Amino acid sequence: MARDDLAKIEGSVTAATGGGNYVVTLENGITILAKLGGNMKRFKIRVLVGDKVTVGVSPYDATHGLIVHRQKL
Repeated sequence: MARDDLAKIEGSVTAATGGGNYVVTLENGITILAKLGGNMKRFKIRVLVGDKVTVGVSPYDATHGLIVHRQKL
């Protein structure tokens, strides 16, 4: 699935688990498990607990996602 097919949803990082996974609480109250996207890893963008992020969620599995953007403060 291409990155363009993902639904973009805003949320905030609530926990950082091992292996580069993050627990993200979306604006609608749902909690999902998310990983860093390719460009986030490539440019070494750090994500901390409490950051506002944009998560790309697949329409087939809404419990996992990719962090595609970190909001500037």
